Amino acid sequence: MSSMEIDLGLTFDNSYAQELEGFYDACLGDRAPSPELVKLNASLAESVGLTNTDTGELAQVFSGSDAPIGASPLAQVYAGHQFGGFTPQLGDGRALLLGEVLDKEGKRLDLQLKGSGPTKFSRRGDGKAVLGAVLREYILSEAMHALNIPTTRALAVVTTGEPVMRTQFLPGAVLTRIASSHLRVGTFQFFSARGEQDKVKQLADYAIARHYPELKESQQPYLDLLCAVRDKQAELVARWLLVGFVHGVMNTDNMTISGETIDYGPCAFMDNYDTNAVFSSIDEQGRYSYNNQPVIAQWNLARLAETLLPLIDVDRDEAIAQATEAVTGFWETFHRCWLAGMRAKLGLSTAQETDLALCEQLLETMSGQEVDFTQLFRQLASDLTSGNSESQTLFKDADKFLLWRASWLARLAQESLSTPERVEMMNGANPLYIPRNHLVEDAIDAAEQEGDYQPFEKLIAVLATPYMQQESADDYTKPAPESFGCYTTYCGT
Repeated sequence: MSSMEIDLGLTFDNSYAQELEGFYDACLGDRAPSPELVKLNASLAESVGLTNTDTGELAQVFSGSDAPIGASPLAQVYAGHQFGGFTPQLGDGRALLLGEVLDKEGKRLDLQLKGSGPTKFSRRGDGKAVLGAVLREYILSEAMHALNIPTTRALAVVTTGEPVMRTQFLPGAVLTRIASSHLRVGTFQFFSARGEQDKVKQLADYAIARHYPELKESQQPYLDLLCAVRDKQAELVARWLLVGFVHGVMNTDNMTISGETIDYGPCAFMDNYDTNAVFSSIDEQGRYSYNNQPVIAQWNLARLAETLLPLIDVDRDEAIAQATEAVTGFWETFHRCWLAGMRAKLGLSTAQETDLALCEQLLETMSGQEVDFTQLFRQLASDLTSGNSESQTLFKDADKFLLWRASWLARLAQESLSTPERVEMMNGANPLYIPRNHLVEDAIDAAEQEGDYQPFEKLIAVLATPYMQQESADDYTKPAPESFGCYTTYCGT
């Protein structure tokens, strides 16, 4: 690692490094043989105040070869329940937190590298990442941002010039991502499992100051912290379900305290609606299936609650009672957010008690019918405009759907909203473009195998405005061809 002085123009203010000694290991990235910047997220770079435009220097920093002026590189430690089994020490095995930057609005953001080399927490791994996985996270996280779903974001992609061995040699790469923080449920679990309750308190105080400062004056700040994280996660998972997203690896080390989606490994968007959709190669039991995601989110929150019990009340029984009530409240928040989202997707501008049954009945009609989830909701809006019922052609057997459609139209007739206004509402809630799995794989294959980034760039451009009809983008609205087969994704990079 050289001592090259590179100024990115960013305002670093590294509170984690300064305030949480013992929560990380200070370390540096590996030197990449020939780093090359292949993608910079220009709008995000501008918003965080990145002024350095020297692609060579950016490649050095974003590969991990050189730390920029003001950075304080470190690997965070955490634990986690992985597929239900507890691992007492995980940590950043291939990630490096360069530091925290204050963006143009003064918001504190983590600047992290993924794939920059081994750390103290690598557990025999090489700490590297391959280009395909890096491009995948770039595509998926930026798509989620455009869909207005809280998420970490991708700032840059750098190829390292180093082949990385997985099942075969693949081009190495590093992703630079931005996050509100990388505090996880697993961060709390690490110190709780070691009986270091003073550090759990220190971490909780830090989380409150950073993410929920309004709780500083609360009479029960740690119970309120649990409730705040609960509500953020309930809303997040509801939003996932509303667009057909399956995270695939909802371990407690992949649940953030900030409420952002993090770690795009074996995730995918559904084409056909399937409550049991699983894309991860190792999720053989369907633990993290589409419909099970809210159940797992609540389970993860219970693990967070366990770490906070001594802070909630000195009487353990009382602490358990209060924490249990808080965690149980997940479902009220989740169902409220999900139902509000479904009303918007179906063009309902008012609320009636029968709406939940109407929404659930639609999903029941879709089950087993190989109905494209994204296409159907857009087609419902188009049908309102045309007066036709093209949406029924998406079903193998549309009889039940047509009965539901009659109920839906009768429900719409009870409102005074004009058809153009209703269609605008629906199209604002139902994306036309999602990162369809075959398109993601096509983009990755072209870049990895041929060094062709045009499919990647085109896909990124289309996904940036997912709700608006775009010229020459019809192919991006279609499900995968039959020849694509069943889609399987893999953990790790």
